[in-house]
Amino acid sequence: MQVTRSQISLFLCLLSCASSLGTRYTPDWASLDARPLPEWYDEVKFGIFVHWGVFSVPAFGSEWFWWYWKGAQSPSYIQFMTKNYPPGFSYTDFAPEFHAQFFDPDEWADIFEASGAKYVVLTNKHHEGFTNWGSPYSWNWNSVDNGPHRDLVGDLGAAIRKRSLHYGLYNSLYEWFNPIYLSDKQSGFKTQDYVVKKAMPELHELVNRYKPDLIWSDGDWEAPDTYWNSTGFLAWLYNDSPVKDVVVTNDRWGLGCYCKHGGYYNCADKFTPGELPNHKWEKCQSVDTISWGYRRNMKLSEVMDLPSIIKDMVYVVALGGNYLLNVGPTSDGVIAPLFEERLRGIGAWLKVNGEAIYATKPWRVQAENATVPVWCVDVFKLPLICQCLTVFTPVTLLGSPEPLKWAPLHSTGLIVLLPDLPFTPADAWTLKLDEVA
Repeated sequence: MQVTRSQISLFLCLLSCASSLGTRYTPDWASLDARPLPEWYDEVKFGIFVHWGVFSVPAFGSEWFWWYWKGAQSPSYIQFMTKNYPPGFSYTDFAPEFHAQFFDPDEWADIFEASGAKYVVLTNKHHEGFTNWGSPYSWNWNSVDNGPHRDLVGDLGAAIRKRSLHYGLYNSLYEWFNPIYLSDKQSGFKTQDYVVKKAMPELHELVNRYKPDLIWSDGDWEAPDTYWNSTGFLAWLYNDSPVKDVVVTNDRWGLGCYCKHGGYYNCADKFTPGELPNHKWEKCQSVDTISWGYRRNMKLSEVMDLPSIIKDMVYVVALGGNYLLNVGPTSDGVIAPLFEERLRGIGAWLKVNGEAIYATKPWRVQAENATVPVWCVDVFKLPLICQCLTVFTPVTLLGSPEPLKWAPLHSTGLIVLLPDLPFTPADAWTLKLDEVA
């Protein structure tokens, strides 16, 4: 019997898949950290983050508005409230003004698809505790009972999945002013009433109801993972949940966990390593460099331009990361035209240069020191045969079919004769070198 290489590859793949599907994970980090990351996540590379909630109503300062106003008692936030709202106005009074009357999930999904993103992560619940779905554990502090009076998580999820994009949900473990959480905190986290009555039942319900491909955990840092029962939840998620074979998680599961435990690593917000990490990672970045939520007082100088976004994305991908770019919609459900313009600009660039982003792997050299920044990725899926450049190595500019003239530079490197470069607002172009090790 003659066996072809493709049959061997298929056999090995089936063995690998069967082995992975048969694994049961125990509620400890040694077991959970050994779970292979589902392949889809490393292949997609680029996603959209969406911060939306009651904080989108005041739309001042940042999505931490409630904390800076009542927790930190920041003078600028107190002054904002004194000037614009009557005495006695509370943060919960903002919720009925969270109308989302112009929210069209299909329009959002069209914009996200046009950006070239392959996954979308929506805030199910930020630190304010308001859920963007009808959580039975958040009575009257959710988008079905209050504000929009609709299931924002479900509506957007349906639109996203119609376009074959992956759908993820952000979830804050803690809630700033939840009295049950504050009672646990007062005990030094020796009690777990908030976790048992609120955090974990709600998270299980969220997974069972919406079946997210990704859970972006946050708000973990005040208490250890043993308080949150994070390992118990993740063991259930990986073993028995409806998304056990596809779900991806990050690393924010308790004090001291980030950059150490979980699925892929976020580490700190806007984490940017200086060298190739040895673990899959993601950089979350915001188009508005000051805030994740929408701000009415946003200035143009505080918004990333398209070349800056593309440069940031390429750097991240060259170092093996995923790029999760945030936009904050308005309280009435609009993605600001400036944000939409940035997203569509990314998509236009990716239509030409996506081959250098999607499903790539870090090359043996990630960047070159040159007058013009150069980053390198490996787009090959099979073992490379050539060990060096040869006279037969084709060099092309993505978007142009004609091969380019080039010559070697002494022992290493090459010089390429570039044509007149086509205009792109991104100020970035891709050279493709075939058959290079």
